[in-house]
Amino acid sequence: MPADPADEHILIDTNVVILRRHLPPGAFSGEVSISAVTLAELSAGPHLVTGNTPADIEERANRTAVLQRTESEFDPIPFGADAARMFGRMAAAVMAAGHTPRRRNADLMIAATAAVEGMPLYTMNPDDFQGLEKLVTIVALPRPSHA
Repeated sequence: MPADPADEHILIDTNVVILRRHLPPGAFSGEVSISAVTLAELSAGPHLVTGNTPADIEERANRTAVLQRTESEFDPIPFGADAARMFGRMAAAVMAAGHTPRRRNADLMIAATAAVEGMPLYTMNPDDFQGLEKLVTIVALPRPSHA
């Protein structure tokens, strides 16, 4: 671990990317990165809003804005062969902990990216990563109450 937390390189989960503007200053520090998997989740987001009510249109616009801001601010870390192998180990660890990895594929791919890059993963959903404690450092952030 670096002597100064500001020197630490961290990976933030998709939920942190979405809500980070609502977090208090200093919620995390250091060099912040995202996984290409987060960019994939954000890219799908606007397309997953169905309907054309005013609320649907506003939600689609909000998701598009988050995607565009993220694309302009980050150069995502690719999900490569080492991460793919780590994903397999993580799926096994999740199963050994009595959970199913199926609905958690994107979460596990993001965690695998953090693990192979040697970065802690900051998330507002630490329960999504139960069973991975031996493979990656998970740092829980509180969900903003006003978001």
